[in-house]
Amino acid sequence: MEKHDSLQQMHLNQISEDSISPEMDLEAALTECSYALNLFLNNRFSDALAVLKPRKSQSMYHAMGYSSILVMQAGMTFDPKDMNAAMASLGESLQTCQRFRKKTGIVETLTSLWNRQPADNLTEEEMHAELCYAEVLLQKAALTFLDETIIGFIKGGMRIRNSYQIFKDCQALANVTKDMEKQKSTHIHFRGGVSMGIGSFNLMLSLLPSKVLRLMEFLGFSGDRDVGLSELREGAAGNSLRSILSTLTLLMFHLYITVILGTGEANLTESEALLEPYIEKFPNGALILFYTARIALLKGNFTFAQEKFLACIAAQEEWRQIHHLCYWELMWAYSFEQNWREAYRYADLLCKESKWSQATYTFQKAAILSMLPEEEVTELGENVMELFRQVEGLRLRIAGKSIPTEKFAASKARRYSSSAPVKLVVPALEMMYVWNGFTVVGKRPELTKSILTTLEKAEEQLRDEPNPSVYHLDDQGVVQLLKGLCLRQLGHLVQAELCFNQVISSEKDIKHDNYLVPFTMYELGLLHKQKGDINTAITMMENVKMNYKDYNMESRLHFRIHAALNTMGSFSAKLPPSRTAA
Repeated sequence: MEKHDSLQQMHLNQISEDSISPEMDLEAALTECSYALNLFLNNRFSDALAVLKPRKSQSMYHAMGYSSILVMQAGMTFDPKDMNAAMASLGESLQTCQRFRKKTGIVETLTSLWNRQPADNLTEEEMHAELCYAEVLLQKAALTFLDETIIGFIKGGMRIRNSYQIFKDCQALANVTKDMEKQKSTHIHFRGGVSMGIGSFNLMLSLLPSKVLRLMEFLGFSGDRDVGLSELREGAAGNSLRSILSTLTLLMFHLYITVILGTGEANLTESEALLEPYIEKFPNGALILFYTARIALLKGNFTFAQEKFLACIAAQEEWRQIHHLCYWELMWAYSFEQNWREAYRYADLLCKESKWSQATYTFQKAAILSMLPEEEVTELGENVMELFRQVEGLRLRIAGKSIPTEKFAASKARRYSSSAPVKLVVPALEMMYVWNGFTVVGKRPELTKSILTTLEKAEEQLRDEPNPSVYHLDDQGVVQLLKGLCLRQLGHLVQAELCFNQVISSEKDIKHDNYLVPFTMYELGLLHKQKGDINTAITMMENVKMNYKDYNMESRLHFRIHAALNTMGSFSAKLPPSRTAA
């Protein structure tokens, strides 16, 4: 290992010495960028940047690699200084890529814009320049959306469309050159980039609810889930520079997006298979350890997950933001076990260290403390009421919009700001539902029963309350929804249905938690699906889509309904029916 490290150090020294030489062919650039990627995956983030920096104005791959790391860092910190550095770097990268793109005259440019015919006479280098340009443009679009103006939003949308069109052109080029003999060794990296770009676009757009997807398809985008998965699998299975990026996109989809915005049924088998070769190659890599832990968490192996998240924290100190991701996960791992003291520890660390969403972290911390006996809270030196009162003032706005989870947290915390504050009943369990955590804890029946016991105690306290507050019926609704989820996970479907129906029948009495009825109807729909009554399930979810508007976390529920309808082969989820497959 020491010999390997010293060889890597020699290589790093050599790069800084040679950096004065601007000439570097495509193959050499790809080799050096692969080396930088390996450094990155081995937690040597600064070393990776040091490899890429000297040639970022002479090589499109060095430029793209360098700015990609800065974008990743900005996305993790949310620090304006990091955002500005990433944006400046992306601008420089676009200029570097532009220098390698095919030069066209004004007539040719207008013709190609009109006909969108990809030029089939591009050199290998020009083909790669198109691909890198599209990737950098997409990253710039993502950061532009964080600009809180309508102009920023329009710019971001235009860049995404431009990026997608270039990816489509690159796909056409890849198909034209597929059967050519004596393909250059660099072509595998081009094909891998096309798979990643086309796959990511299709997969992400396929998640969009029906009306939005119809509009996107009218604008020329494609949102075919099967195409997306197929292209990304092809990219991940290849041996290209972007194979790991296709792998990480699939892992993000399976382990986060389908859990939070879907029905919570993650494809853990594929995730483990995708990760396996990287565990062997980068056993101490923070990203690899993180995803290993996340898979364990979703399987219900909370103790092993906790060990791996702690190993991920110990693996490196350079990017503290990865620690924050682990704190978030550890907070939930302990919450699933109702180990509120440990969960508090990590919520507190997030409040102190992470800039991502202080409103959410503060609400989460207060919610967890609410689950502890009052004497323990005093012993910790915390004031729950004061924490809840801070939430509203900590909210962020992105592209001029509130963040749905923060909006939800603020609406729940508002009852502490009145002259006669009213306590929330089981706020930590309610937030667990917001992040679809009941599908995770459902893998552990004994822990689900333990949560059910907590909810039954809360139900009893509400029933025996001598002076019911204005929030009383809303609080009862929250408890019944969460009870129904536990009972459904435990297979007690008749009892679960009674709980869900109790919430729905109280619709006129619920005054504050406007999300309760539509979300409960969705859960009741899933229960009907579990019973095999698909038609009732579809009708129930269509009813929510058509008849409920302007409630908290509406878009999140629409994503979940879209995902659920897709699993049931609902006609309305397919747009058009031949495109977005179930």
